Amino acid sequence: MELFWYIVLMTMLTIYVILDGYDFGAGIIHLFFAKTEKDKKAITNAIGPFWDANEVWLIAVGGVLFFAFPTLYASSFSGFYLPLMLILWLLIFRAIGLELRGQIKNKMWEAIWDKAFGIASLLLALFFGVALGNVVRGVNLGMVTDGVSAHEAHYFFLPLWNPSFSPTAEHLGVIDWFTLLLGVVGVVALAIHGANWIIFKTHSDLNQKLKKVVFNLNIILVVLVIISLLVWHVIEPKPFHNFMENPWMWIFPIIAFTGLFGLFKVKTFKKDGLGFLFSSLFLFGGLTSTVASIFPKVLPSTNSVNPSLTLYNVAAHEYGLTVGVYWFVIAAILVGVYMFVQYRVFRGKMDDVGYGDH
Repeated sequence: MELFWYIVLMTMLTIYVILDGYDFGAGIIHLFFAKTEKDKKAITNAIGPFWDANEVWLIAVGGVLFFAFPTLYASSFSGFYLPLMLILWLLIFRAIGLELRGQIKNKMWEAIWDKAFGIASLLLALFFGVALGNVVRGVNLGMVTDGVSAHEAHYFFLPLWNPSFSPTAEHLGVIDWFTLLLGVVGVVALAIHGANWIIFKTHSDLNQKLKKVVFNLNIILVVLVIISLLVWHVIEPKPFHNFMENPWMWIFPIIAFTGLFGLFKVKTFKKDGLGFLFSSLFLFGGLTSTVASIFPKVLPSTNSVNPSLTLYNVAAHEYGLTVGVYWFVIAAILVGVYMFVQYRVFRGKMDDVGYGDH
């Protein structure tokens, strides 16, 4: 049952990254490339009917984490307290940036909330990439100092950074050069994803420009991915051991690189949705490859005193996990129906939706 709920959790997290990822990316595009009111409206129209529903997946992930893996929930929500609070405030400012902009017809008012929406989207993409970097790197479980554990084996707390800014220090911070690198990967990948969504859902004058932006950003993304794979050896001496022991896992990196290299043809695609498909493949493949690389660990320990948290030592009781399956099936059916109706009602181009006009 632990494996079943782990797959459920990772599936929901992947759906969240793909769906809310294009919202974050659209916000980044809005910040840097939307120069006219027409361009700004095209971007908000493209995400307007979807962004709040997409964010619900993050709440659902938290709910499943609390239910199925309570020890991991307790450990991570205390240890990552500071970045989680920052993410919460960024989600709030991103939402009110979208909702309050159209309340008053004033250029200064609109400019303030445009910046709130764009900057919050950029920082959310950065922090979610940094979060993934923390999971890959691991944390000092038990707050071990000189071989002595100061707290329970599953407890830790991270400041935003440590004095050395190093991912190999005894006392780690949330942000170091490795996690920041993955944060930048997240920003570039989601900017590409958001641009592809705008191209897919609008006839905006920006679209031809965005195809060039996607192509250029994809070159940067390839370089960043290669650098990330090379420096991974600093964190984990044998980063690909799971792939060597389980060759079927190579399907995940293959999917990621299929999406990555497919994006180089974005300028020649006849159908606008193909770019979004390839950026979705990269996000899916990249996230699943990362998860597969540390499996069955869910939060590695950077010390030798306390063991890593795995899906087996953080899971709830077998009885609770079994009973939860029945409720999950009902919830999955309801969510599936909702998403089908939502994306069917708002299928096609979104230029005339008029989101945010009050």
